[in-house]
Amino acid sequence: MFPAISATFLASIVEVVEAFTIVLAVGTTRGWKPAIVGTAAALGVLALVVLILGPTLQFIPIHYLQLFVGVLLLIFGMGWLRKAVLRSAGVLPMHDETAAFAKETAGLQSQSGAPKTLQWIAGIAAFKAVLLEGLEVVFIVIAIGAGKGLLWEASLGALAACILVLGVGAFIHKPLARVPENTLKFGVGVMLSAFGVFWAGEGLGVEWPGADLMLIVLTAIFLVAGMLLVRIAGNNFRKVAA
Repeated sequence: MFPAISATFLASIVEVVEAFTIVLAVGTTRGWKPAIVGTAAALGVLALVVLILGPTLQFIPIHYLQLFVGVLLLIFGMGWLRKAVLRSAGVLPMHDETAAFAKETAGLQSQSGAPKTLQWIAGIAAFKAVLLEGLEVVFIVIAIGAGKGLLWEASLGALAACILVLGVGAFIHKPLARVPENTLKFGVGVMLSAFGVFWAGEGLGVEWPGADLMLIVLTAIFLVAGMLLVRIAGNNFRKVAA
């Protein structure tokens, strides 16, 4: 249960921080009404997605479900891990929430038109940000929780992350630039990849030694592999740059 809550909590922090940055830009540039309306509309769509997908999972044979979500989690996790490794190695620039906030604000300020039209555009920007990042959170929650019937537990991890980010964001009223986003993405990539291998193995009928404890071993393997890749990629990048 704890690994599921931890994975959804950490993954959700990353996604909510990115969505919050855009909503904050909308609110401070075009007013809080379009920001709140756009956010509320996106949350309504996400709730509808959860209500539709949740009950349908019980009709899918557990082994097929585990294999399907395992493969998707592995693809998703490896994608996060790859970017985190390249950023840690200096190959890709670190993600900067302050820069993202400035870019979104500049884009909103550069638009022209009637005040109502600008508010509509701003509301759509908030809606899009919350919906896209929220869909990733929903996917992670369902994928991690569905394999062992831990949907409620996984949902609690995501909810806790939302409350934490929104609470801190409302208090400081500026982008959460100090959140160690790349470190979180590295950790989440490791955990999602471990879950992906575990669920895919379960779906294929693999009897893991130690049952759920094998998740710790798989996590350690991906963590060590990721750290080694950071060193290798960093050394190669410095050689090329020199």
